[in-house]
Amino acid sequence: FFNIFININMKKTPLYIGYGIAVICWFLMFSPWTKQYSNFWIMMMIASGTLSIIALTNTPKEELKELYKFNFKNIAYGILSFVALYGVFYLGNIITRSIFNFAPHQIENVYATKTQADAILIGLALLFWIGPSEEIFWRAFAQNSLSKKISPVSAYIINTFIYTFIHIWSFNFILILAAAVAGLAWGWLFMKFRSGSMIVISHAIWDLFAFVILPFS
Repeated sequence: FFNIFININMKKTPLYIGYGIAVICWFLMFSPWTKQYSNFWIMMMIASGTLSIIALTNTPKEELKELYKFNFKNIAYGILSFVALYGVFYLGNIITRSIFNFAPHQIENVYATKTQADAILIGLALLFWIGPSEEIFWRAFAQNSLSKKISPVSAYIINTFIYTFIHIWSFNFILILAAAVAGLAWGWLFMKFRSGSMIVISHAIWDLFAFVILPFS
């Protein structure tokens, strides 16, 4: 795994700069030593917005047109994948609460950030900014860029690992597990259909429901 990653061209390309920014920002947002010094939602908007700008400005225009086709298929699959993933998390919420006695407390910690902003503003930010921006970078740019240098499967695994790893600063097993499951789902969806619009729709709606409309708390 690490030999594959090392053998990739490690020049200071926008991809690796983006990865570096993500590691730093997620550390600042989630670590117990730094998170109290900033508003989570403002920080997340800045971080995800910065990553999406890196992605969009370093993707050829013709490729952007191909990636972000909002046709019936991509919209429908995006919505259906949200429903399926929400169902997985709904069952996962029940199972983890029954297996791990620390799960309820860790889940409450995930939702503690909701006190830092109005619910409507959080919902709008998740639906129109944070959710889309994350997918624009993590799958439609990062995974896509890696798949041009190595196999699509290897790119999927490496990118999902990095996406999961940056949540480790939270020291929250449930959050890390959630990031892994979501990353695997959206990464597979992109690998299968290579549609940025599909995963943007899926992630944005999932965020809205999971944090505002029908949270798991």
